[in-house]
Amino acid sequence: MNTDQKYIEINRQSWNNRTDIHIQSEFYDQAGFLKGKNSLNDIELNLLGNIKGKSILHLQCHFGQDTISLGRLGADVTGVDLSDKAIDRAKQITKDTNSNAKFICCDVYDLPNHLNEKFDVVFTSYGTIGWLPDLDKWAKIISRFLKPNGQFVFVEFHPVVWMFDDNFDKISYRYFNSGAIIETENGTYADKKADITQSYVMWNHGLSEVINSLISNGLEINALDEFDYSPYNCFQNTLEFEPNKFRIEHLNNKIPMVYSVIATNKNNR
Repeated sequence: MNTDQKYIEINRQSWNNRTDIHIQSEFYDQAGFLKGKNSLNDIELNLLGNIKGKSILHLQCHFGQDTISLGRLGADVTGVDLSDKAIDRAKQITKDTNSNAKFICCDVYDLPNHLNEKFDVVFTSYGTIGWLPDLDKWAKIISRFLKPNGQFVFVEFHPVVWMFDDNFDKISYRYFNSGAIIETENGTYADKKADITQSYVMWNHGLSEVINSLISNGLEINALDEFDYSPYNCFQNTLEFEPNKFRIEHLNNKIPMVYSVIATNKNNR
């Protein structure tokens, strides 16, 4: 097994291990979702605008709540994820909610072997690119599946967040990509006390790496925004200062926690 296959299999197992815990967690509020609650946040809803009738490719979709939510807003949406368990659950939830979302189980880089169409929008959000070692390959996938003048809509945790230790007490990691970070955790961000343990492999990606990968693959940057809060309570030592807006309590509004990018595909193929 080569290095690429090793990290893919480690991370696939990691997400398989978390999936059922996540579905049962208060964090994901699956009961509310099944009753019709939309799982998307204001940040991405404002970026996406009116998506009724648009085709959307949702990369790294986990068990499909956001994918199905995009469909509830009128989009024709296809979700992609590495975890076979998450995709199995996504397909079942699609049936349970009478949704029309479609799902593909594969590594993002392998998507051209599973899909052959172009989309109005490619969307990905929150905790996605850290699982990918090569952002140039990632940006090529985005370009490959976007129609000419199609939009890439991206929301992600800010790379400054990933520099800190879990308690946000000290800088423990380099801002820039310095290769694989291999760790083991107990619990999971959606249920920190869950009785599970998993290993995983991640990479840090600075803003310039993200933006330049998109530019070099024919995407024109239309907007780059940074936010001093997270819409998710997924970190340690947080304070909810407004409904569904969380900061690290002792850091208050001093650090960026999320950023967003809108880019347009200027390739004509």
